[in-house]
Amino acid sequence: MLNQLDSTLSFHQEALRIRGQRQELIAANIANADTPNYKARDIDFKAAMKSALAGSAPAPFNTTRTDEQHMNGTPSSNPGGRPGEPLFRPIMQGSVDGNTVDMDVERNQFTDNAIRYEASLTMINHQIRQMLSAIQGQ
Repeated sequence: MLNQLDSTLSFHQEALRIRGQRQELIAANIANADTPNYKARDIDFKAAMKSALAGSAPAPFNTTRTDEQHMNGTPSSNPGGRPGEPLFRPIMQGSVDGNTVDMDVERNQFTDNAIRYEASLTMINHQIRQMLSAIQGQ
């Protein structure tokens, strides 16, 4: 019963965790909208969820040493980044100071992510209420 309960709730648990991380990144983008050379970041939610549900642990972060003053590292096997790792957002409109934050995009993404977070909370609450109802025999 515990494994079934855990598997039932694990999808929403992972969704909430990833959505929370994404919300923090988007909030950081908004907070740094006026910071010169700040690069907007985001998480590929679909890839992160797929990785989380598959139970794959992320590979260690690797780098390539291009200068003798850099730390030693090895080339990454996944040049696009690990699933769930923050990626730089594509530049929609460049700015003179090198900042890539587009406030319209960030506001839309922040709102969309918040709505989806609330939807996951609503669904998990509904599942818990259904289980409690079944346990109590109502």
